[in-house]
Amino acid sequence: MTSISTKLNAVNTILSVVGEPPINSLTGDAATNSDAVLAQNILDEISREVQSQGWHFNTVHDVPMAPDTSGTILIGNTVVRLDSNDTKYDLVLRGTTLYDRKNRTSTFTDSIKCTVVYLLDFTELPEPAKRLITIRSARVFQDRLVGAQEHHAFTLRDEQMALFSMREFEMDTADPSIFDNDNVYRIINRPSVYTRVS
Repeated sequence: MTSISTKLNAVNTILSVVGEPPINSLTGDAATNSDAVLAQNILDEISREVQSQGWHFNTVHDVPMAPDTSGTILIGNTVVRLDSNDTKYDLVLRGTTLYDRKNRTSTFTDSIKCTVVYLLDFTELPEPAKRLITIRSARVFQDRLVGAQEHHAFTLRDEQMALFSMREFEMDTADPSIFDNDNVYRIINRPSVYTRVS
């Protein structure tokens, strides 16, 4: 029986694409191994990129965002994206705070319910996400370190297969419907432009 993938497994897979020996730990000697450090940095970069797209496993709906005593809504460093279905606001992230483009302010008086996309630790990700991130990271690592197309251990096709697997996993776990779309939500809930004539 195999155990779940760890960040160490992923880094060793990335190192293997250029023939580097595996490391035993992400700390200690690995901290001075330039290839291992580069592999970890790329893994973190690609993990952020993939997770920022927003998947069922890292998206939470109706999260209350409350302002502090100065009216500022501070956003934690694990939030990579958010939005609100409330048409009173047009929310964007600006650094570590929430900004309302519609009203041109970063000061709020009420709590706002938002759909939030979180950046999870690698160990918290489902296996299809780990595989996609690892394969894409290995390809990017090789491109940056070696740069030779003919030496690809993982090809674009491998990455596409991992992405298909990830999307299939998403469909199986998210149980999506047409009503999950924000645009459909807004259309269904907008006020009617028609008035009844008696």
